Amino acid sequence: MPEVFRLFGFTYYFFSREHKPVHVHIEGAEGYAVYDLEGQRFVQRYSKGIKAGDFKRVEAVLEENRETIVNSWNVFFNNK
Repeated sequence: MPEVFRLFGFTYYFFSREHKPVHVHIEGAEGYAVYDLEGQRFVQRYSKGIKAGDFKRVEAVLEENRETIVNSWNVFFNNK
C-alpha cells in the first residue's frame, strides 16, 4: 500500500491495485475517507468516523498537496 504522506494524524495512501479515477484514501482519528479527483478538486466519495472539524483540515491538506498526490499516483501506477 503506497503511502503518500502523513499529516496532522492522518495517513494519505493508495492501494497497490487501484482503479481510476485518481483518488486517495485517508485514515486516522478513528475514521476513514476516500476522495476522488474531479477536475482540479478532490471530492469526498465516502467517509466514516471522521469528525466534522477534521474534514476542514483533511480537505485543506488535499487542496495544498493535490499536485503531490497526483504525481505520486502517476509515478506508482505508470511504473508498475
